[in-house]
This record gives sequence, structure tokens and C-alpha cells, in this order.
Amino acid sequence: MARPTPAGTPYGNYAHAILTANAMRTPDRVALTYCGEQSFTYAELDRLVNRRAHALAEAGVAPGQRVAALLNETLHVAEVYLAAAKLGAVTAALNPYWPADTLAAVVAHSGATAFVYDSTVEAAVAEIRPRLPEITRWIRVGGPGENAVDLDALTSDAAEDEPALGGCWDDPLALYYTSGTTGLPKAVVHTHASSLATAQIWLDVPRTEDSVLGTGAIIWGIGFPALVGPALYAGMRLVLEQDWGPANFLRVVPREKVTHVSQIPSFYAALLGSDDHAGADLSSLRVIMLGGEPLPAALLARMKKRLPDAGVYCYYGQTEAPYTCFGRVDDGSTPLGSSGRARTGNAVRITGPSGARPAGEVGEINLAGPHRMTGYDGLPEKTAEVLRGEWYVGGDLGVLSEDGNLTVLGRREESVFKGGVWSQPSVIEEAAVALDGVAEAGAVGVPAQAEGQEAVEQRVLLAVVARAGHPADPAKIALALAETLPAHQRPDHVVVAAELPHFQDASGGPGKLLRREIRERYQSRMDEA
Repeated sequence: MARPTPAGTPYGNYAHAILTANAMRTPDRVALTYCGEQSFTYAELDRLVNRRAHALAEAGVAPGQRVAALLNETLHVAEVYLAAAKLGAVTAALNPYWPADTLAAVVAHSGATAFVYDSTVEAAVAEIRPRLPEITRWIRVGGPGENAVDLDALTSDAAEDEPALGGCWDDPLALYYTSGTTGLPKAVVHTHASSLATAQIWLDVPRTEDSVLGTGAIIWGIGFPALVGPALYAGMRLVLEQDWGPANFLRVVPREKVTHVSQIPSFYAALLGSDDHAGADLSSLRVIMLGGEPLPAALLARMKKRLPDAGVYCYYGQTEAPYTCFGRVDDGSTPLGSSGRARTGNAVRITGPSGARPAGEVGEINLAGPHRMTGYDGLPEKTAEVLRGEWYVGGDLGVLSEDGNLTVLGRREESVFKGGVWSQPSVIEEAAVALDGVAEAGAVGVPAQAEGQEAVEQRVLLAVVARAGHPADPAKIALALAETLPAHQRPDHVVVAAELPHFQDASGGPGKLLRREIRERYQSRMDEA
């Protein structure tokens, strides 16, 4: 029997609710398979997690203590994250692909005093360890290590009974980190309660007793409560792999009869871009969840031709509020391009610059629900910027249809705000490229007034590259666009450039357009005009 938590019930503890409850209900059902080599029933996995929890406690980990976790093997992620949750420790979920400087800085800011790692990241730990004097417990998974507690040895001697559950409900469970492009990743605080709310995602998606979720190494960080937790909570079989690229996907799906997956559309562009998939039996797939980027109609058509029995769903959420919206797009119930409606218990709305809720117009996406974060750890000002009452406002723009379907348009900082209306630069750019003589275009917003307002009125700066042999006249381009674009999208200044700045991709070719650099290069010309 589980000992009561401080709130009097074990079911507010994340690990008990998603794992132990199923171990009591269906002890002999397979809960997890790892790389085709190991398999655990719910009862076996629960006992293993209990041993890990007792071992962590023996190593000095206590309820409420912050524990940095740098784990690369997916089985270790599952065992340690769940064990720490039972103890009530707060896991700082580190990304094993971060460079050493980022790792050291994040741990230093996390408040962690213990650090658990596995043998695959030994070199990274050796590099950052001298910089982290505040870490008083170094704990290694995968055998003994130099000046580290051997968690495996402690686990082998540990009891299998349920440990004293040290956290529940509104107690912090973990710090999951954003993938911000500037500065250090922000630590997003999720509680036992918010993670349990996220765990319910698969309850809203078709499944059976034989459903199997397959996933790879993305489960450290927010991938854990968004994938592992929901699969176990729903009583599914969880297939953990180290590699979830197209080649291994084609081996694992037939072997494990995987039914449910969550990926990005680019994965299927790569998967179906060659004939390697032709001989693979992918007929078990029933639910494909896609997010992170738009799903083109042509790619959806290719997916349905190859996987006719799989329902294709698009979702939207952020680390701060995972999987808020979703909808099925392959059967017409959700328009292609939309991320669907808010799932059960969650809410989404759009607000304009004044806080009003424009119907069918572009505005900021607001998310709410019990799955929402409590804030950014140690960053009260950043937290106040994005948490407005019950709503999380993270800087994405979108449109909400009358029936509640959300269409995500992009980041606010890349948008243009003119005439009290937000516009996506791509709309202006597409209109410019449609003109004779324009090969490429980049549009940005330039502040037209002093900073200090929530939404600063902007002017539109358009930079264009002329087609070879077609001299471009800025005045004529501006006049032509004035005839095709509404007032809030018309360029206020047009610049003809020899080339536009781009990221360089791995092959050395041009990548994503660098709109910020366009602003930096040409804003002075606009100010002088």
C-alpha cells in the first residue's frame, strides 16, 4: 500500500498516478519495451521505479530537493524521472545535446544540489563538474564512476515497496527548458498537477487496449510529460528507442506494431522522399500527431496514400502549455492548416493589442488550462510578461474561427503591426514576388513611434532583389503593391538590394531569410527618407 502524501492521497503524485495506478489495475500488461531488448510489465516497471526511488533517497536525494538530470538513454530517463517524482524531488531536465557552457550555466541557475547522469555523457560531466561547486551529490547510472555514487549498486539492494511519496498536486515536479534563440534556455516550472493534466492527451485520441506509442530520445525535457506520461497514464505500451530517425522507424514500427506516434511534418517528407519505406509494413499505424511546423497539402496526400489507415492530427502547444489544441486534418473534420480546437479542459483565445477578442482576425494566442506552467523559475519579470491571469500569452499570432479552430501564423516579433493590425511578412513578400521584375522580397516592421507600448505601431520596410535583366524601380513597386494590398500591409519604403541575408544551411546553400538583418541593414535609409 502506498503511504499517503502530504495532501492525504497518492493520486496527486505524478508517478503514482500514471504508473502505480496501472500496476494495480493491469499488473501483467506490458508497459514498456526498450530497443527491442528489454520489456517490463506495469508491475515490473513500478517495482523498478520504486527501487530507483529508494536508491536515490539512499544517495541523499530528499523531497523538494532540486536534482539536475543529464540522461541520454531513454530507459534511464523514464526510470529516474519517475523515481524522482515519487520522492518529490524536482528534476531539472537537461538537454544532452547542449554545449558544455550552456549545461554549466543552466545547472548553476537551477538551484540543483544533486546531479544524476548516465555513462553516455561522461565526457560532458567531466568538463562541467569543476564549474559546479554547489553540486554536493554526483550520482551515476550505468555502473561505478569516479567520485560518484553508483546508483545501479544502490538499486540492486533497494526495496521494491512504494517509497514515501514526497510531492503532489501543486508541488513543483520538474524544470523543463525552452529552446529560446537568445540567452540561456528558460526553466519552465511544471507541477505534479499540470503534468497530470498534460498526461490526459491520449484520452482524447482514438485508442484501444492494444495501442502502442513509439518514440525516441526526444523524451528528455517536455517530451517526457507530453509523450511518456500520457502513454502510461492511458495504459498503452510504450516503445522507447534511442534512434527515431526514418531508418530505425522502418524497423521498429513493424517489429513492435506501433500504432501511435508524435513527430513533425518534415519527418514524413524525409521518410517518403526515398523508396526505402516501400517494403516496410507500416499498417499498424493508426494515429499520427504532427506539430512544430505547417503540414503542406501535398505532403498530407502522400502520407495518406502510403498510410491510408492512419488518422493524421495536427496539434499546437508550447513547453509552457503542451498539447493545448489538436484536431484531425485528414478526414475534413479540421481544416488543413489549422491546429484544431482546445482539448478537453483546456482553452484558447485570440486577443488584439487592446485586449479585445477579435473574431476571425489576427491576434495573440492565449492558452489556459490546468496543464499550464506556474512560471519561469527565478524570472518573475519574464513570468509576468506571459502569464496574464489564467492565460499564457507566449508571443505567437493566430486566428480563431467561429467554431474554435486555431490557425497559428507565427511569432509576434517577426510580424508587422501597422494600422492597429498584425500581418505576416510572408503575405507582403508573396505579393512583391508576384510582380514582374522581382526575384525575392523580405518585409519587416520598423517602429514608427517611441517604444514602451505593448504593441508599437510600425512602418513597413520592403527589400527586394531584382530579376536578372529586369531593373527594379522602388516607386513603381510601391505603387503596384498599393493596388493589391490593404493599407495596413502596404510598404512605406522599398529598397532594391543585390541580395537578401539568409542563414547558411549545412550544404552551404541559402537557408531561412534573416529578417532582423534586413531591418538592421536598411532601417537607416528609411529614417532618412
